[in-house]
Amino acid sequence: MSVYTTVGRAELATWLEPLALGALSDFAGIAAGMQNSNYFVTAGGVRRVLTVFEHLTPTQLDFYLALMAHLAARGIPCPQPVADPEGRLWRRLAGKPAALLSCLPGVDIEAASAEQCSLLGQMLAHLHLAAADFSQPLPNPCGADWRETVGRALLPQLSADERSRLTAELAFQAAQNYADLPRGVIHGDLFRDNVLWQSGQLSGVLDFYFAGEDVLLFDLAVVANDWCADAAKLSALVAGYRSVRPIGVDEAIAWPALRRAAALRFWLLRLEVRHHPRPGAVVTIKDPDYFGRILQHLSLAPDELPR
Repeated sequence: MSVYTTVGRAELATWLEPLALGALSDFAGIAAGMQNSNYFVTAGGVRRVLTVFEHLTPTQLDFYLALMAHLAARGIPCPQPVADPEGRLWRRLAGKPAALLSCLPGVDIEAASAEQCSLLGQMLAHLHLAAADFSQPLPNPCGADWRETVGRALLPQLSADERSRLTAELAFQAAQNYADLPRGVIHGDLFRDNVLWQSGQLSGVLDFYFAGEDVLLFDLAVVANDWCADAAKLSALVAGYRSVRPIGVDEAIAWPALRRAAALRFWLLRLEVRHHPRPGAVVTIKDPDYFGRILQHLSLAPDELPR
């Protein structure tokens, strides 16, 4: 979450009026994340999160916001969009589409315990099952086609070493066949800063703006790459997931390649931001080399799915 679009107090107060939430008392930009502009907004004594969408289409917005409402209704602790009297979940603010969402309790954590990794695995599986009956999902916006296209476009701008590693990984992924693996709606971005904890329990799942239909185990690979620095945490994560949704033999075989695909996706995303930065008032730029190193490690020493 970052601030690319500046919102004035008076225009925000006018935008909030149809929601009848009470007087606007405070709002402040949130300096985290990379894609949209975010503010904490307090109106009527209740704090919520305002998101101003920088590049999403109306079709994408309708999908993401409806998905969050769908999951929240099925017990997944995710932000719930506030509808106006006409049932609209987003309207234009400062010239861009914007939505107001509930603010969940808890804080994110820098390092998770094995027990927390197990709880996270369970939540991810519950999310996959809860989304199974969501109709007409959009494809993963950073799926295989995106990775190939963005990777090829970035090659001329990279160092010789980066170019060599990226070319090899694109060739490796092009040779994989994930077509027969179980698919469904995935979160796609369940990093540590997108999960909230309160009193040791998982209290919130945030930022669904990379969600879409893809291989379910790709989602688990995204989580593993960010959360599990050692074998014990990885085993706990996978065991937690398996306790809710069984993992098939074909998925286990594809696991090492999916972990590489997940690392590639975030390496490319951060490289793209490094080489094509967007201006903003408060912008978070994350280090692409972090995922470049993870991808290199997974390429040289692939890990099997824990049993």
